[in-house]
Amino acid sequence: MMANYVPIYVMLQLDIITNDNVLKDKAGLKKQLMQLQGAGVDGVMCDVWWGIVESKGPKEYDWSAYKELFQLVQECKLKMQVVMSFHQCGGNVGDVVNIPIPQWVLDVGETDPDIFYTNRAGTRDIEYLTIGVDNQPLFRGRTAIELYSDYMKSFRETMSDLFEAEFFTDIEVGLGPAGELRYPSYPQNQGWVFPGIGEFQCYDKYLKADFKEAATNAGHPEWELPDDAGVYNDTPDATAFFGSKGYLSEKGKFFLTWYSNKLIIHGDQILDEANKAFLGCKVKLATKISGIHWWYKDDTHAAELTAGYYNLNDRDGYRPIARMLSRHYGAFNFTCLEMKDSEQDAAAKSGPQELVQQVFSGVKREEVYMAGENALERYDRVAYNQILLNVRPNGVSKDGPPKLKMEALTYLRLGDELLKKANFRIFKVFVQKLHADQPYTSDPRNYTTVVPLERSKPEIPIDELLKATEMLEPFPFDDQTDMSVGGALNDFIDGFLNKIPFL
Repeated sequence: MMANYVPIYVMLQLDIITNDNVLKDKAGLKKQLMQLQGAGVDGVMCDVWWGIVESKGPKEYDWSAYKELFQLVQECKLKMQVVMSFHQCGGNVGDVVNIPIPQWVLDVGETDPDIFYTNRAGTRDIEYLTIGVDNQPLFRGRTAIELYSDYMKSFRETMSDLFEAEFFTDIEVGLGPAGELRYPSYPQNQGWVFPGIGEFQCYDKYLKADFKEAATNAGHPEWELPDDAGVYNDTPDATAFFGSKGYLSEKGKFFLTWYSNKLIIHGDQILDEANKAFLGCKVKLATKISGIHWWYKDDTHAAELTAGYYNLNDRDGYRPIARMLSRHYGAFNFTCLEMKDSEQDAAAKSGPQELVQQVFSGVKREEVYMAGENALERYDRVAYNQILLNVRPNGVSKDGPPKLKMEALTYLRLGDELLKKANFRIFKVFVQKLHADQPYTSDPRNYTTVVPLERSKPEIPIDELLKATEMLEPFPFDDQTDMSVGGALNDFIDGFLNKIPFL
């Protein structure tokens, strides 16, 4: 039965390390961590912000506050997932603090603003460096890839004792805005609101030149980037590119293939560097993919396309990413596990349940580890039961590992709301059900493999990756979980118990 065990890692507060590189409220945090440990939680997750650690100047890394945090978590007998966060905090859904990327990097953008993602109107997005500068030595002689690589190597060297103690279980490598492998197509700080289709973000001079070269090599030097794909809050029908089927034209298909391929290559390059940095450590590398569920049930899949996921009814946009990940022994971390179709605005044509089913099936077919997160903060039984269904879509197996099971769940987020008496009571049941009613174990070997990270396999040609775009039938999912945290009756009983002070 332990093969059914899904560990849970609770996200720490975004600003647990302040902009001044200080661990915030250590005593208060310790109290919270001990509550999590008492509830059977396996570990916690935190962002390791580039903008804090390397703020003083190139290669001037200060890991001291993070070291203090990790030692505290270790004292509380919890494991740790970390995110190499090369993006800005601020401007996205759920961002409550502002942590920019390092000022000395932003300074390069003062004289060369094209280092940032740019929409068709010329608006720059300074939360993450454009893919266009991945291999451009613009940062005191280093390329963007080298910036990320050096940061990860320094982390490995500084935290070597914690790696040896097998304190870290996962290193999630930030590959874009919000740490996700995508373009910043729906930035709230530029006025995007749900369920806008978003905008393509490839109009910096570096990506424009790359597209022009690609189009010329394909025999179409006259092709330009789209100028008819609308603005952030459009619906698909309001645009020529989507509404008039421009995305299905030869030119449209060429553009979307180029746009999505750039994203996959970007992820592949950085994960190769991560693999070298953490080679031999007993950790899994991970990549976060955004659950863009709005317009999923529209033929255009417009919101996915602007984000760089070239996913259509007859083209799988996620399985090629999983195939790329397979060479790095990487895990595919997907969001929106808590969402049900019935909770969404019908006008948005959302399909979170079908999206998770498609993605999980594709990842499993590529023999890649699958992990997940909830996209929004939820503390109710409906959301917990949906997550439990998605982490084990066919239920528990009494005869060894279930056919479908996620490797881990990262839960959003630690804070006063979660620890309220009513919420925490349900949460503890949720943890128990994730563990398949098995006792908490501090050793991951009891439910998964723990092996030293091997060197990445040879690079997979892009044509081979794109063979995974063939859309296959998803694996069947059960209608409801067999490990429920209860329903309306339990809510009624909780309402009564919550009125009793000593409970």
